[in-house]
Amino acid sequence: MDIPVPPHEMIDAFEPEGGLGSSDASDVVLAPAEAFPRIDLRSKGEPWERRRAAGKRLRAEVPYALHAEPVSQTDRPDPVELIARTNEGRQKRLVPLRIARMAESPFAFLRGAVSVMANDLSRGARSGIEVVINGDAHISNFGLFGTPQRDVVLDLNDFDEVTIGPWEWDLKRLVASLNVVARQQGLGRAERRRIVASCVEGYRRSMLDLAPCGPIDVWHRAARADRLDFDGIQIDADSQGILRKAVDKARRRGNAMLLEKVGERQVDGGWRFRLDPPILAAVDDATREAVISGLEHYAESLPRERRFMLSRYHVVDVVHRVVGVGSVGTRAYLALLFGNSDQDALFLQVKEAVRPAHAPFVPPLPEPYGSHDGRRVVYGQRLLQAVGDPLLGWTTIGDRPFYVRQMKNMKGEIPHSLLSGRSLTFFAFGYGALLARAHARTGDAAAIAGYCGGMDNRGFDEALADWAEGYGEQNARDHQALVEAIASGRISDGSGSGD
Repeated sequence: MDIPVPPHEMIDAFEPEGGLGSSDASDVVLAPAEAFPRIDLRSKGEPWERRRAAGKRLRAEVPYALHAEPVSQTDRPDPVELIARTNEGRQKRLVPLRIARMAESPFAFLRGAVSVMANDLSRGARSGIEVVINGDAHISNFGLFGTPQRDVVLDLNDFDEVTIGPWEWDLKRLVASLNVVARQQGLGRAERRRIVASCVEGYRRSMLDLAPCGPIDVWHRAARADRLDFDGIQIDADSQGILRKAVDKARRRGNAMLLEKVGERQVDGGWRFRLDPPILAAVDDATREAVISGLEHYAESLPRERRFMLSRYHVVDVVHRVVGVGSVGTRAYLALLFGNSDQDALFLQVKEAVRPAHAPFVPPLPEPYGSHDGRRVVYGQRLLQAVGDPLLGWTTIGDRPFYVRQMKNMKGEIPHSLLSGRSLTFFAFGYGALLARAHARTGDAAAIAGYCGGMDNRGFDEALADWAEGYGEQNARDHQALVEAIASGRISDGSGSGD
């Protein structure tokens, strides 16, 4: 064998369904590091050049052309039915709101229809190289947030769907979202193709750069938003202006600003949330106590020094909060805490973690991450994000898993509605590069780089540009199917249709 493989029982648990056959290329089918219950510091690994060569040989087993093929329509499940299934277990009163948000546009549909795309991806080609995948790496799930040192970085920022799977599934979701956004902006086919190819180039070039790097160097890579520098592309003036405004806005967003926005003084002088149903809604006393108890247990998932820091705060109010598009209907709470004074506010989001959309199509996660989805989300975020939230943790409320994170923490977004063709090309490249960095933290960067090709090999770029164009058309048809289902009364968006 060219490359050592995990113990047989771990291969059984993590090898992609169908495998890659018995050729030398199959030697690269490796599980990410967290598949191993213990580490071996005595055995020497294979040089990165040999692992890159093994990745290159995979192209014969899984040619680029297979990735370009459109979604198979044979026995393809009804997208509206798939969406209806994902409503099971959600709060029924909020399901129509979820449907209404998904129906607003093809991109909103794509955001909420991760289960539809997971099903489609499972039916296509697989490279055979696995990493910890984000699972929902569309364009709006990259954003700005503050580090403990108060810098602002650009990175992945949503991890509800994190699991172990083929690295290309994340990249395909990203390029599909770019195609859909470009369509909504009225950009033509050639421009859409250029934007998608730029994203794949950013991923490919970044992975080539990371392939020979030591693991410590890979884990230290972070993108300071105030000085983005991606090898292979220069930031244009429009992108620089959009980024500067977004960073300035993120720097102003913190607990004090959020307190003024969502809080109000009571007659006794204390602070409470300003209710704004259904976005911010009151909870009953039993729910409030359950959330506070959940936060007390959540503290046990934090390192001891951070647990000590949290112990200096106390909860003064709890509300239910509607979040996102795909997450609408899941249970999410916002807790207001105070420390030294009533100006020392801390906001913690307590969000229900549900089974990831890709779970039916990948092997089960190792314990303890497979049995608690809150722990899965937290561990996945810690693995993929270059700089994490120091108060990220998990808990259980009733019989449901949750994860907990800070709100606002200098968070911001790059509004894709403001991106022109040129600036969309730049951020597409950057997001591809950032996704490669995230994957390299747990996957074999050398093997992936070998598969994607060298600096001047654009074969994979072109294949995914073909695929994204086809998926953009498929997504438009699926969105229209949802709109028609609402109009016919098959499913309700709360407007009266479907009731």
